[in-house]
Amino acid sequence: MNILFMGTPEFALPTLKALHHSSHSLLAVITQPDKPKGRGQKLLVSPIKQYALDFNLPILQPKTVNDPEFIGSLQKNQPDIIIVIAFGQILSENFLKIPKQFCINLHSSLLPKYRGAAPIHRSILNGDTRTGVTSMIMDKGMDTGDILLMKETPIHESDNAQTLHDNLSEMGGVLVLETLKRLEENTLLPTPQDHSKATYAPKLKKEEGLVKWDQPATTLLNQVRGLTPWPGTYTLLNKKRLRILKVQVTEGTPDDSPGRVERITDAGIEVGTGQDRLIITELQPEGKKSMSAKSFLAGYKIERGILFDPTANQS
Repeated sequence: MNILFMGTPEFALPTLKALHHSSHSLLAVITQPDKPKGRGQKLLVSPIKQYALDFNLPILQPKTVNDPEFIGSLQKNQPDIIIVIAFGQILSENFLKIPKQFCINLHSSLLPKYRGAAPIHRSILNGDTRTGVTSMIMDKGMDTGDILLMKETPIHESDNAQTLHDNLSEMGGVLVLETLKRLEENTLLPTPQDHSKATYAPKLKKEEGLVKWDQPATTLLNQVRGLTPWPGTYTLLNKKRLRILKVQVTEGTPDDSPGRVERITDAGIEVGTGQDRLIITELQPEGKKSMSAKSFLAGYKIERGILFDPTANQS
């Protein structure tokens, strides 16, 4: 098949690699324009562009993919299918009409669950134990198109947003190739989504990282897992931000108070919550590198009874 590939971040990379090494003809790689970053505002190349540069693949970086002139130039390529993965721009109905067959999107959830921008993070935040990837035919809605294939995977207790991202990313490459194979064999019947079962995964906000100690410890554990590495989970100690990187849950007592250090052990710092205790095992003080709780305790005076941000987050 003649394929156009559209993607920008790391998540899209395994699929691009899979297509590049397949028997399909990769007509071009379309990715977002380079963006300035950091103090020097140096232009940052996307992971997808870097791969295309490394292997001399044709690269297109339109400011607006829905520009009629750009759409016309793509139509001349006569692609059979356009693969779209986390590209970063909304595609118009005219754009979706470019390929001979259709545009296929890879989404990192089991649709119709978790439509939207942050399905990986939301699945962990909500304490889900299973998720997956879905290939679907794109339409004008947000993740509403007919489903082609799905592949499911467990969410392990040890997973955070980064490890789950990496797993689903690799699964996605396999699923896209399988989708194309089944389409070539004419053995794939698109299935409409049950819109009544749709749930949504809105974009993350930095303020979601603030720990509210009156929540149950299990909820806070999922918060740390779901927001690692970005935007990160944090509390305040002496008005300074303390990033919480790794935690465990242990049984509490009726006398525990949310946000109060209840016990200090070799395992970490035990903090009271709305239910049970949260053991902080790895953290990062403001302006410092990440460290174990043991290393932190060697340099900071933390005693039983100290309160983490006693007023800032109890609303």
